Amino acid sequence: MFIASISIWSTVVALLQVLGSLGIFLYGMKVMSEGVQKVAGDKMRAALSGMTSTRFRGVLTGFFTTTLVQSSSASTVLVVSFVNAGLLTLMQAIGVIMGANLGTTTTAWIVALIGKFSVATIALPIIGIGLPLFFAGKNKGRDWGEACIGFGLVFLGLGLLKDSVPDLRMMMETDPGTAQNIQHIIELLGGHGFGSVVLFMTAGIFLTLIVQSSSAAMAITMTCALNGWFGDIGTNPLGVFQSSAAIVLGENIGTTVTAWLASTGANTIAKRAARAHFTFNVIGVIWCLLLFYPFTQFVWSIAAQLPYGLRTAATGMSQSEVAFATAIFHSLFNFSNIFLLIWFVPQIERIVTWWVKDNAQENETKLRYIGSSLVDIGELSLAEADGAVKKMALLTSDMFDGMIEVFNNPESDLSERVAELKSMENVCDEMLHDITSYLIQCSTHEIGSGNAASITSKLRVVSEFEEATDRIYRMVKIVQRKYVKGRDFSEVQHEELMSSSNQVRMLMDVARNSLVSIDGTTLERAYEIESRVDRLRKRNNKAAAKRMQDGAVVQTEMIFIDLNNHLEAVANHLLNVIQASKREVRVD
Repeated sequence: MFIASISIWSTVVALLQVLGSLGIFLYGMKVMSEGVQKVAGDKMRAALSGMTSTRFRGVLTGFFTTTLVQSSSASTVLVVSFVNAGLLTLMQAIGVIMGANLGTTTTAWIVALIGKFSVATIALPIIGIGLPLFFAGKNKGRDWGEACIGFGLVFLGLGLLKDSVPDLRMMMETDPGTAQNIQHIIELLGGHGFGSVVLFMTAGIFLTLIVQSSSAAMAITMTCALNGWFGDIGTNPLGVFQSSAAIVLGENIGTTVTAWLASTGANTIAKRAARAHFTFNVIGVIWCLLLFYPFTQFVWSIAAQLPYGLRTAATGMSQSEVAFATAIFHSLFNFSNIFLLIWFVPQIERIVTWWVKDNAQENETKLRYIGSSLVDIGELSLAEADGAVKKMALLTSDMFDGMIEVFNNPESDLSERVAELKSMENVCDEMLHDITSYLIQCSTHEIGSGNAASITSKLRVVSEFEEATDRIYRMVKIVQRKYVKGRDFSEVQHEELMSSSNQVRMLMDVARNSLVSIDGTTLERAYEIESRVDRLRKRNNKAAAKRMQDGAVVQTEMIFIDLNNHLEAVANHLLNVIQASKREVRVD
């Protein structure tokens, strides 16, 4: 009884050591990813939104982005987020997803190389470099420190994982009962020919679903293979490698679930991007299963050609060969899949378009925060907020043009147009709520100081745009009331209001352009236009007061003054937008 208790306790301790090692690896990956995003977030956003003009450039962009953040799950979630915001087309997204699959293969190479050196010799010095930067550095220095600490923790976690997963042969001597149970499970999965390949692949799917990271699943797979959990490496290294290769295929399917879940509640295009990720990976797994044995034997022959010094390690030649063969298989499989399917991106696009039907009732302006529970992408998610703010600016501009259209056509029945403008104003109200909620959600995650200021700026911008649309719709209602009451403006009054409107329209364009780029000249021009609008308001109101003194219809002149004041108020809101883009604060 006592011996059985000791055996159970040792098993629990061993399991906790494995989980602890895995926790250090996953936490290190999270910290490193967040640090890299803070250091290079702007460049990564620009790359994803601007360097994907062709499917080939999209593949390269996805590869380098995933290599930096070390998570294909984070990259594909980010792609879904960008598609949801309209920053990427479905065709571009498919290319980036293909590249993301190749980028995640770097983890396998890191694990394969772990046996070639003492992990502590590289992990602890990297953490040592990052620690003073993290605590003493400012802004970018602190971000670099965070990235270094995360990178060191990734190596440390992989090293601890390798040491904590027990060697099955040694376990036969220290804990034969547990070892025999593990062997029994492996025997149940193995020995069924191609059926075993399917069983191991299924195990890979479930493993990835559990840890929610293909990188972590890959590390676990290779570590277990190296320690004899898939068979005796000494007598059947090729069979052990083929078992680990089958699990890797399952991990390629399991990793698609993260993006699939992230697309829940997103728009139709984002759902199609997630389905494209699933389709691409499943097609790859299917052709690889059909060619599994010749393909794995080809990979094994390549691994045998590696330099002897690289293939051998302290743990033994066969073990090192299995590790490198698995890394080669993962890279070659993903590279081959890209090479085969990149020519069929339009066909994949048609498949997912047929799969996910268009939603006629879908609100394209709806903004929803899309994130990953494993890796914080708050830093990169700001690109989606940028796209939503630009949509709100365009909607405000269209509303103003619609108001001018109603104002200039007193003889036409534009009731439908007025109803449309009211609908646009309601949409702007919804966008204010959605974008504000989204930005607050982003701010709760780890972001750099520069992006914290950017969030504050965007919150002010969307508030000012919403206030401007409220004013514009009030002007629409005033113009409508003017027509109903039969209050006709003279040609002079019409020209005075149009003169102010033209200035406001110019300021509207400046405000929209300031969301893309702004400098001192832009701000000076904005101040100049707003000052002209203010002077026109004062002049026009004085002229209206003079006309009332001379006996003009008071009700008509009051409508004129109301419109005049609202135009100047819209100009003020637009100037506030430009100042917020410049991260200035207006003093009224």
